[in-house]
Amino acid sequence: MTSSTAQKLSLPNLSAMVVGSMVGAGIFSLPQTFGRVTGGFGALIAWAIAGTGMLMLALVFQSLSRRKPDLDAGVFAYAKAGFGNYLGFASALGYWTVCCLGNVSYFVLIKSTLGALVPAFGEGNTIQAIVSSSLILWVVHFLILRGVKQAAGLNTIVTVAKIIPILIFLVFVGFGFKADIFALNFWGGEAATVGNVFAQVRGTMLVTVFVFVGIEGASVYSRYARNRNDVGVATVLGFVGVLCLLVLVTMLSYGVLLRPDLAALRNPSMAGVLQAVVGRWGAVFVSIGLIISVLGAYLSWSLLAAEVLFSAARMESMPRFLARENRNQVPSAALWLTSSLIQLFLVFTFFAEEAFLLALKLTSSMILLPYLLVAAYALKLAWTRETYATDPAARRLDFLRAALATLYAVGLIYAGGLKFLLLSTVIYAPGTILFWIARREQGKRVFTPVEWGLFLLAAAGAITAIYGLATGAIGV
Repeated sequence: MTSSTAQKLSLPNLSAMVVGSMVGAGIFSLPQTFGRVTGGFGALIAWAIAGTGMLMLALVFQSLSRRKPDLDAGVFAYAKAGFGNYLGFASALGYWTVCCLGNVSYFVLIKSTLGALVPAFGEGNTIQAIVSSSLILWVVHFLILRGVKQAAGLNTIVTVAKIIPILIFLVFVGFGFKADIFALNFWGGEAATVGNVFAQVRGTMLVTVFVFVGIEGASVYSRYARNRNDVGVATVLGFVGVLCLLVLVTMLSYGVLLRPDLAALRNPSMAGVLQAVVGRWGAVFVSIGLIISVLGAYLSWSLLAAEVLFSAARMESMPRFLARENRNQVPSAALWLTSSLIQLFLVFTFFAEEAFLLALKLTSSMILLPYLLVAAYALKLAWTRETYATDPAARRLDFLRAALATLYAVGLIYAGGLKFLLLSTVIYAPGTILFWIARREQGKRVFTPVEWGLFLLAAAGAITAIYGLATGAIGV
C-alpha cells in the first residue's frame, strides 16, 4: 500500500479486522470442544482466566502501538527488537505456521460440515476430503498469484457472514435454554472437587487460545491506520465483543444438550445445538454461514501468511528470496512456500484420528511463543523504563499488565502439556534453516552463544518428538 491508501483504515475498519481475524472456525466448534472436557463451572473459570489473560495481552498491544510506532511489521517485530535476531525469526516462523495451520483447520471443518451430506468426506480428513481441499488450495493459490488481493469490502463481508448466524444462534438457543439441563451440566458430571475442576479447566486452555488467535489483527496492519491510537482501541473493542460471543455460545449450549451429547456432536457443533432447538433448518443455516465465513477467512489468512514471510524477509529475518514479488506485486515466493506447507499439513491430517482438534491444538501451541515474546517485550520496556521518560506515571500499570500477560502465556505453555510443546519444536528446529540462509546472505554470524543454546534445545525437542511419533509414544 502507498502512503495515501494507508490513511484509509479507520477505527471501525480496524475493529472489523480484529473481529474478522478472531471469529473463524473455532467459535463454531465450541459446544463440542468444551463439552468434551468440562462442564459449565469449569467453562466459566476457563473463560475468566482466558478473558483476563487475553485482555492483558490486548492492552499490551495497545501500549506497544503507542510506544513503538516504528515497529509496524507484525508481532514478530517486537520479538526481534526485544530479544534478538533468532527469537525474532522464531516468532515470525511460529506466526506464519499458525496462519497455515489455521487454514488447515478451515479445510477440515468445511469438509466435516459437508460430510453430513457427502459421507465420503467423513470428519474432514479422508482421502476424498484431502484431495478436494488440495484442489481448492491450489486454485486459490493461482488466483492470488494473478493479483487477487484483499478487496476493499472483503473483510467486512466476511465478518458479517460470520456474525449473523452466530447472533441468530444465540437468539434461538437463548429461547430454548433449559435451566435443569444446565444444572446437570454445571459440574461436568463429576464430583465437585478442586482436582476435577482444575483438570477440566486445563483441558480447555488451548481451545481458548485458538479462538483468540487474531487479536493482533489491527497490529499486523498498523502502518495502514488513519490514526495510530486507533490500533490499540480497535484491539480492545474487538476483543471485548468477541469474548462476549464466545462465552454466550459456550454457556447457552450447556442449557440445550447434556455434556455427553455435546461431546458427541460432529463439527461444526453449533449446528447440532441449534438443530436440537429448532430442527434441521438450524443445522443447515449454521453450516452455510460457516462455509461462507471460512472460505472468506481462508483467503484472508493465506494473504496474511504470505505477508508475514514477505515482511520478515524485508526485515532480514528470512531469506531474501521470500521478499520477491511477481509482476502483479504479489509476494510469490512467500505464497509458494505457504501453500506448500498447507499442503503438507493437509496430508498429515489423514493420519490423525481427530484432525480438527489436532490442528486446533497445534495452532494454539505455535502461537504461544509469539504472544509470550510480545508480552515479555512490553515487560522489558516497563522494567528498563524505555519510552517512559516523559510518562513515568503509566509505567507501573503497564508493568502490571505486561507481567500478567507474560504469566498467562507461560501458564498456557504448561496447560498445553509436553506433547504439543514437543510437536511445535518439529517446526521450529528444521525451520531454522531459513534463519541460517538469511544470516549467511548478510555475511553475519548465525548464532550468538545464547541462541546456540536455544537452537540445540529446539533440536533436542524435535528429535524427541519424532522418536515419540515413530514409536507411538506420542499419538496424533
